[in-house]
Amino acid sequence: MPLGLESVYRRYGSVPWASLIDPAIELARSGVEMTRQQAYLHAILDLILRHTDGGRAIYGRNGERLVAGDRLFRGDLVPTFEAIRDQGAQELYTGEIGRLIAADQAERGGAITREDLAAYRVIRRRPIGADFRGHRFLSNPPPSSGGLLIAYGLLLLDRLQLGGPAGSADAIAALAEAMREQASARGGSFASDLHRGGLPARLLSLRAVDAAVQRIAAARPAVAEAPVAHGTTHISVVDGRGNAASLTASTGAGSGLIVPGTGIHLNNMLGEYDLNPPGREGRPGVRMTSMMAPSLVLHGDRPRLVVGSAGSLRLRGAIMQIVVNAVGHRHGVEEAIRAPRIHLDDDHLHCEGGTDPAAIDELERLGYDVVRWRRPNLYFGGASAVEFLDDGTLAAAGDPRRGGHGVVVAA
Repeated sequence: MPLGLESVYRRYGSVPWASLIDPAIELARSGVEMTRQQAYLHAILDLILRHTDGGRAIYGRNGERLVAGDRLFRGDLVPTFEAIRDQGAQELYTGEIGRLIAADQAERGGAITREDLAAYRVIRRRPIGADFRGHRFLSNPPPSSGGLLIAYGLLLLDRLQLGGPAGSADAIAALAEAMREQASARGGSFASDLHRGGLPARLLSLRAVDAAVQRIAAARPAVAEAPVAHGTTHISVVDGRGNAASLTASTGAGSGLIVPGTGIHLNNMLGEYDLNPPGREGRPGVRMTSMMAPSLVLHGDRPRLVVGSAGSLRLRGAIMQIVVNAVGHRHGVEEAIRAPRIHLDDDHLHCEGGTDPAAIDELERLGYDVVRWRRPNLYFGGASAVEFLDDGTLAAAGDPRRGGHGVVVAA
């Protein structure tokens, strides 16, 4: 992530590098007040976050875990941020910080070496794209899977005319069947095909979409997916000149292991189903896949919507539903994010709290095994989005499910 951000900065940045790092240094020193949503996630992950001395020093106080209203201090990150500011991101790969990471791994019996860190390179890729309701959807391409599957789902929903009005049983059923087809597409050789050429052309072809629409009409049975932990963050940004950025980052659930002298909390991404599915070990030197799908929706030559989400396997559904709401149903960005979501998991159709009870009753009559959630829940993702309105102004929204925020700053 640090080298990727620096690469983007060198290509597009317009302000001093230090001015981007200094606010993070100040936040690390002064601490961040824990929100209710953050404290809830910390409670879920407490056994991971505080299973080492380094984790307990950060995520605990007086032998107890942090709760809402407590301040999370990360002063241990200050020297690392200062090194990135003064020497550049390469310090984490070939500099002193990289040496400390590799030394800690060697001491713990980990696999990451100095050679691994030094060998890392940023790769620029052409985004995956699909047309949807007169707009162009762009997202993270293979070997990541999320963007490709969202593009596939949007093509199906476009052909299905969204199923019906927003929130209706027909619209929810169309979403569910698109999710069913996305899950089905992940079977067979999909994971290995992500690393070969031709998969996007095959999956997004007219022939493949036609076949899927026919299966939907025949109500083909669902395909199961495994549950996964979550620990992902998304940021969407658009400026007044139409420059847009969509950024997703993840530590998974975190490992609880802090590299001494750096404040760096190592991730647990090898525990993520999408990256390391059971029975299919990765090979050295091969880029890992991911469900993360930072996305743009273009109308003509300017961004209409910038969007992404947390939520592991549910994030692709969250992004797809927000695009459908904003572009297909013409909802404002805040309404598009707040609207109740669904998630199809095997034969179970999860309907978030706030879904029209009459629509749920109709879905059950149609044969869906509906799981009724009483209220909105972070299970259904944590999105943020910005939209470029027809009059040239901007609107932004964060997901209340995870304490997200949207801010528009006047020039």
